[in-house]
Amino acid sequence: MHGERLDRALAHLVPEFSRSYLQQLIAEGAVRLRGAVAAKPSQRVRAGEAGEVELRPTPQSQAFIPQDMPLSVVHEDEHLLVIDKPAGLVVHPAPGNWTGTLLNGLLARDAQARMLPRAGIVHRLDKDTSGLMVVARTRAAMDRLVAMIAAREVARQYLALVHRPWQGPARRRVEAAIGRDPRNRLRMAVVDPERHSGKPAATVFELLEQGDAGCAVLCTLETGRTHQIRVHMAHIGHPLVADPLYGGAPAAGLARQALHAFKLAFAHPVTGVPLAFHAPLPPDLRDAWSAWGLRYNESEWLTSQPAAAAFDGVSAAATAQASLGGKSAPAATPTKPLAQNSGAVRGASSITTKR
Repeated sequence: MHGERLDRALAHLVPEFSRSYLQQLIAEGAVRLRGAVAAKPSQRVRAGEAGEVELRPTPQSQAFIPQDMPLSVVHEDEHLLVIDKPAGLVVHPAPGNWTGTLLNGLLARDAQARMLPRAGIVHRLDKDTSGLMVVARTRAAMDRLVAMIAAREVARQYLALVHRPWQGPARRRVEAAIGRDPRNRLRMAVVDPERHSGKPAATVFELLEQGDAGCAVLCTLETGRTHQIRVHMAHIGHPLVADPLYGGAPAAGLARQALHAFKLAFAHPVTGVPLAFHAPLPPDLRDAWSAWGLRYNESEWLTSQPAAAAFDGVSAAATAQASLGGKSAPAATPTKPLAQNSGAVRGASSITTKR
């Protein structure tokens, strides 16, 4: 870590604290290097230099504790996990959900998860969305997966049950920027980026099954914005069933939003080997399909055209790009478990932590 930014070096040492919080400590003068108060987060650390940081507990850091819970693991190797997350499980601690999250379960399952920011979580699903997630187990895999997701090299496809019969072409691409709803800060919304802060977002929708009250739709993400599918579906007049935040009334016996992360494909972040997974609908969504008289045909959905062709094209491109990166991915930065009151950033500096 010689030559690394101070805030990044500290984040390696104490991953239970966010980098923004560590930057705040630096700004408050709580970090010293070579006996002097650190000037700024971008200051570079040097091999062999000593430092000291006064850590003040936060709700986030106190929530960084292991809790046993059953996890449905679809794939596991030394660098990553693929998990089929159940609906109702919060991914990361936050106000109102400081315990009982996926992060807590990962910390209990794998002691090395404590060495990684967010216990290796590189993307999220909403609490009431079920389905596939990839989680890193090493720093090399985590850094590469984060870069791959940012570069749109991870293909993700969802199944949704939405209100109202489908109108127009069976395949529809929605491209509309998403930002915080200016009228309700709890929601996201399609926004005019010239008037409100928003990020580009694109989703491909393909009709799978048509019903009298609504329909089943295959959703392919081209970007990964907060609540993207929920927002875009509501925007085109088809809110998800049981998604009251975006206008979707309860129906078909569902107690949670009708959204499931169905397919996930990417190149292994370290070896470059192509990986592809799918997760069948959980029982509550299968029952909802039946309640609306819709066919459940998983094998057909896996090969459905043209959305599957678009998904496979993204997957192939992702595999080609990520394989090149994966073969030359940097080695994991070695770290050691943090002691109660001290720790070291190996190869860079010795930093004492006061808690």
